[in-house]
Amino acid sequence: MSQQLIEQIDAILPQTQCGKCGFPGCRLYAEAIAEGRADINQCPPGDQEGIQKLAELLGVPPKPLNTSHGFPRVGKVVAWIDERICIGCTFCVQSCPVDAIVGAAKQMHIVIAAECTGCELCIAPCPMDCISLIPIDEEVNDSSNLPVDATKKQAADRARARYQFRQQRLERDKQINRESLKHKNTAQPEIAGAAAEARKKTVVQAAIKRAMAIRTQAIETNSPIKPHELS
Repeated sequence: MSQQLIEQIDAILPQTQCGKCGFPGCRLYAEAIAEGRADINQCPPGDQEGIQKLAELLGVPPKPLNTSHGFPRVGKVVAWIDERICIGCTFCVQSCPVDAIVGAAKQMHIVIAAECTGCELCIAPCPMDCISLIPIDEEVNDSSNLPVDATKKQAADRARARYQFRQQRLERDKQINRESLKHKNTAQPEIAGAAAEARKKTVVQAAIKRAMAIRTQAIETNSPIKPHELS
């Protein structure tokens, strides 16, 4: 599998990270295409334009979009959260693949429209059904004066970078949790062992003290020590 080919395929994909292609992330879809495990027409956001570019890159005939994966959208859409209903559950924050939603627990969440890819992944987890997709005017929101293709590539590159950063953060958090759990599992036997040793020491010291007291009393009264008195 050529890494260069994967990079070229990934560069064509829109980087919405929506998973509609059947893979959790554009990069994994690119790898599957390169390995022959996926077809070039499984990306609804890329639509026919993306299929054509992939066909040209791979030297294969283009084909219609496989609509079993969904339908393309006309224009750019972003998620919008109704602040009157949001309860701050953070489910949408956790589901966003590019960290485009901010907000703390029990506080209203906000979508960073400029970073939202319109992937829809935040809609289903919302228990209040307060998230919807709204169209935005790309020309109004783009002040770079770049050609449309350049603007799309710029947005895709930014989305890819945010997705990769999020994946790295999640993996780092998992590693920290694993280390914490490992330390906890290691520390608990040590603590239990130390506690058992301390109890044993206390019992022995008490037995010695009791035996010394009995012996002292026996010497003072000149009476024999009975075995059961030492137990």
